[in-house]
Amino acid sequence: MNLYQDIKAIVQAYWVTLRNMLRRPVTIQYPEQKRVPFERYRARIVLTRDPDGGERCVACYLCSAACPVDCISMQAAEDENGRRYAAWFRINFTRCIFCGMCTEACPTRAIQMTADYEICRRDSLSLVYEKEDLLIDGPGKEPDYNFYRHAGIGVVSPRGGNEDEKPPADVKSLLP
Repeated sequence: MNLYQDIKAIVQAYWVTLRNMLRRPVTIQYPEQKRVPFERYRARIVLTRDPDGGERCVACYLCSAACPVDCISMQAAEDENGRRYAAWFRINFTRCIFCGMCTEACPTRAIQMTADYEICRRDSLSLVYEKEDLLIDGPGKEPDYNFYRHAGIGVVSPRGGNEDEKPPADVKSLLP
């Protein structure tokens, strides 16, 4: 009886080996073959532009405050029209954990995550991306969103000048 069980176990083991030998391999040759990530895959962070071509980032510091590993830093500036922008913007990808908290905190949808997962380098200092490295030409995943038009701040149109806004109230007229 033991001989029968031993033979059965050996045949089952060979059957598993033979079955896996004839199966199509699941590994890919990585540098030559690249896996297509899922649609919602989150990897490299980019800075996007609004539909008018201007920078979306208003340097509000919400992304750096939301970042749990403190890998985002920037300096705010303001142009002659009163529009805020980031004078410099820096992300340290050696510290970034790709959690997406910065993209959720961004009110202007300037920070977006792409599916580009190939950001490995031997020199860790080359993984500190400046604003010029992060800024892309297009609007990214939000092609029609313009923060200044949506918020009604007097850069694109005067305050209260949009269709769904009321003009600003004169607070002195509210006094008794």
